[in-house]
Amino acid sequence: MLKSALVLLVIMIAYWLMLSGYLHNPVLLIMGSISILIVLGLSVRMKILDSETAPYFHIKALGYFVWLFVEIIKANMAVVKAVLSPNMEISPKTTKVPLKQSKDLGRVTFANSITLTPGTIAVEMCEDTILVHALLAEMTAKSGFAEMGERAGRAVSDPMHDNIGHDNRGQSKDRQNNNKQGKA
Repeated sequence: MLKSALVLLVIMIAYWLMLSGYLHNPVLLIMGSISILIVLGLSVRMKILDSETAPYFHIKALGYFVWLFVEIIKANMAVVKAVLSPNMEISPKTTKVPLKQSKDLGRVTFANSITLTPGTIAVEMCEDTILVHALLAEMTAKSGFAEMGERAGRAVSDPMHDNIGHDNRGQSKDRQNNNKQGKA
């Protein structure tokens, strides 16, 4: 918990300094410090500091954020090109993307990454798929979503599985049935 608290403290300080830009005004620095300490104190008191609250200390997560930032830039350029072309070359399409993440954090990270990428939005998350709307048909390639899903899962240390024959916890449905029959 101490490691998560320190990571959250450093991230909040960096974020506050980046957004405010007030390094020369002592009153604002003191008020910003007090605000950060209050948020950190409440987080500790609520006992919500864990690897899901502050998953940013994993090198894999930082690498994923850099990769996602590059993907967002590439998708942004594709959307701008399509929208600003004289023919307005958009071709909206929906597709179902398989979910291979077994933890909620991995599933949410994947869905949020889809929504953050310009031109795509995660419309609905079902038990084993995400319904995705894309502005351009070429943005619905299964390989691109598979790579993003694998990277999102690895970034949050999610033990991924094939979604065929598994429930949302990653347990085989056959194994569940055998467990139920054994208990009967």
